[in-house]
Formats: sequence, C-alpha cells, structure tokens
Amino acid sequence: MPETNSARGRLAGKVALVAGATRGAGRAMAVELCRAGATVYATGRTTRKRTSEVGRASETIEETAELATEAGREEGGGTGIAVAVDHLEAEQVRDLIARIDREQGRLDILVNDLWGGDHLVGFGKKLWEHDLADTLRVLRLGIDSHLITSACALPLLTRRPGGLLIEVTDGTEESNRNYREPLSYDLAKAAPLRMARALAQETAEYGTTAVCLTPGWLRSEAMLDTYFHVTEENWRDGCATDPHFAISETPAFVGRAVAALAADPDVARWNGQSLSSGGLAQVYGFTDADGSAPDAWRYLAEVQFAGKPADVTGYR
Repeated sequence: MPETNSARGRLAGKVALVAGATRGAGRAMAVELCRAGATVYATGRTTRKRTSEVGRASETIEETAELATEAGREEGGGTGIAVAVDHLEAEQVRDLIARIDREQGRLDILVNDLWGGDHLVGFGKKLWEHDLADTLRVLRLGIDSHLITSACALPLLTRRPGGLLIEVTDGTEESNRNYREPLSYDLAKAAPLRMARALAQETAEYGTTAVCLTPGWLRSEAMLDTYFHVTEENWRDGCATDPHFAISETPAFVGRAVAALAADPDVARWNGQSLSSGGLAQVYGFTDADGSAPDAWRYLAEVQFAGKPADVTGYR
C-alpha cells in the first residue's frame, strides 16, 4: 500500500527506542518516528555535557530529542526523550529498559542503530597492520552493543504481539556477500544481517518482526564535512571528488523507511529480511528530502562497481 512522506498520527500511542540516535541515520529515524506520532527514547553517548570517543561535540542526544519533539508537535504528536546510555554497558541498558517500562509500560519499536567506529576502522590496512585494540573495539561497537541492547530490550518488546526490531547496518545481504574491506568493518556490518535473521526465528512465537535495514550512500554530518568538505546545501560539489556521490541520500530517507515499516500493519511480511531505504521507497512511496528516491545499492552494483561512468539517470 503506497505511503506518503508523513505517516501522520499512525504511530500514536506507540513507544520506540532508537539506540544510537545522536546524529545521522539514528537522529533522522527518531525524528520521523515522532513525526508519525510515536514516543521516542533517543539514546547515545554525546550530550551537552559529555562527548563520546567519536569526538563530534556539536551533535547531541538532547538536540535529537528536541528536533524529534518539534516534528511531533508539527505533525504527529510524538515526543522525543533523550537518555544518555553507553550500550556496551549492560547495566545502563537494563536501567533504560526499566525506565521505559516504568514510564510507558510498553515498547513497540526497537531500532539498533549503534555504531560509532569509523574513526577506528583503519581503512586500507590489513588485519595484521591494524592496531589490534582498535580492531576489537570496532567489533565491540558494531556487534556487542547490538547484542546487549537486544538481550535487555526483547523481554519488553515481545510482551505484546506486533513488536518491531530493526537492525541497522551498511549494506544489503547481497552486497555483504562480497568482502567489505577491512576485516573489522566487514564483520561489524555483516553481523546485524545475521542477527535480524536469527532474532526473526527466536521471536516468532511472540508475534515480533525482526529485519535488517541499510541506508544507501548516506550524507551524514561526518560524510559531508569530514570526507567531502561540503554542506547539505552544496553537497553536489562533492561530486567533483567522487562523481558517484550523486546517488547519495539524506538521513531523512532512511528515517522515512523506518516510519513506513513501523506504520505498516503487514510489516511481518518482511520478517528476517534484508531491506534498503531505496528498495522500501519503491514499495511505500516515500521520497528523500528533495523529492527523489535514490536506489543506491542497485546503482552501486550496476554502475559504480561495474566500472561504468557515473550517471544516476533511472536510479533516483
């Protein structure tokens, strides 16, 4: 059933946890869920008083909650709630889930968007050339955090039939059959695909749906200013560095994918599957902020990885 960009009010009464909502895709997911009417707990490690190891002090969970609440006030009635949580600390996660239970008595949507490891990956290095402590930290950030959060949250999520668990990664199941250099990144981004498939089986008797979702080439804050030295307003200038950047998408696109999934009464049809923002846009009818619908993973496979000149015609 086609959707619009606004699932206004369709998630009223629903409670969501977006784990890893400080910036980028996680922030957009929190905003779009609030826009659709959900109460959203937005967690992360960077607050206005403390900066995480990622080192981006200008992006905080408090700002995410404020943006989400503003979106909810304008359209769907949702509210954003900021909670400082290190999702590698099981006791902090247990306290978070206990708070959600105490304040809301339910959890309907869990989004595991936990990462924060790009600065440690060591792109271009072989395993034995890379600092071992950094390699293990990448796996902690990209895998252990997801496992800890799901283990703590699933008793509440599965209490009512119809719960939705979204594991977020970089890449589809098809693209992750290939090596995603380097090894630590490959493992960290392949694991959520397996987690979603496994948890779809483990939670089936509770009426829970578990999926894995990837954005396309995400124009996150770090991607824009650190890698391409542009802003969202002049992002196309980044195509001078890499012409394939033309297929990129804003975080709002994958945020709208999450809201569309959460508002779909037949979301169980996706159980255990690997999904992408571009693929879901074709099903639900939402668009990116500029009205386009970039199908990045199809483009990457058919154009960029195939060695063809950059041309997004027919892909957005």
